[in-house]
Amino acid sequence: MNKKVVVVTGAGGVLCSTLAQAFAKEGHLVAVLDLNQEAAVNVANAIVGAGGTAMGVMANVLEKDSLEAARKTIHSTFGPCDILVNGAGGNHPLGTTSKPYLEPQDLNSTVDGFKSFFDLDSAGIQFTFNLNFIGTLLPTQVFARDMVNREGCSILNISSMNAFTPLTKIPAYSGAKAAVSNFTQWLAVHFSKVGIRVNALAPGFFLTEQNRALLTEPDGSLTQRGQTIIDQTPMGKFGSPEDLVSTTLWLSGEGASFITGIVVPVDGGFSAFSGV
Repeated sequence: MNKKVVVVTGAGGVLCSTLAQAFAKEGHLVAVLDLNQEAAVNVANAIVGAGGTAMGVMANVLEKDSLEAARKTIHSTFGPCDILVNGAGGNHPLGTTSKPYLEPQDLNSTVDGFKSFFDLDSAGIQFTFNLNFIGTLLPTQVFARDMVNREGCSILNISSMNAFTPLTKIPAYSGAKAAVSNFTQWLAVHFSKVGIRVNALAPGFFLTEQNRALLTEPDGSLTQRGQTIIDQTPMGKFGSPEDLVSTTLWLSGEGASFITGIVVPVDGGFSAFSGV
């Protein structure tokens, strides 16, 4: 097997750490990047402990200098990047409305912390957009330089169900992920003459530390929002991180050598269901 250097951003989290481990099991050299250095090192150590090859590297996907420093570190140990997974992302409470629908009385709400659309904080919206979109653009600028005119190189972005149809309450996150999907298509065309394929995953609903409080109660039962999601998912369950692995390895591998510019839902049928 041809070993490749795989860089995964946001790999200290649940979903992308699973993807990093999957690449390592295939024999690739994996650079685990995360803003939280301890989390990155812990994931890398777990991979090494399981017999794989990995290194944990601190990197801020919103700072090009930080990414360049990470690239230099990776080059000195593993060599140039062959596969980039842009996994860093997330939402921010300041870009989230308290209710899914605006009602007249919301304009005069005195509930502490209540946010209507009109109360959304531009800084929170900008942070969310930057983390998801700029946090995909900058790592691509840094690591795709390694891939130009080399065979077998690819980029995998992480979009979302929100990119197809926005979810209630989270306009910033939905808009940012729509931008990631659009950017995936743009990049696929832009890089098509230099041998770099670009695709994206659109995960459905996976329980992570970022959304657990929104989807489940402290006792583990579903919140109203969590139950609504399950009711709209034909397979009737949340995804597990392992559900992303096979599609990730396929899109990043030679079996998808003529595939570029697509966004693949991994969602238990959520995007196919009309609700009726």
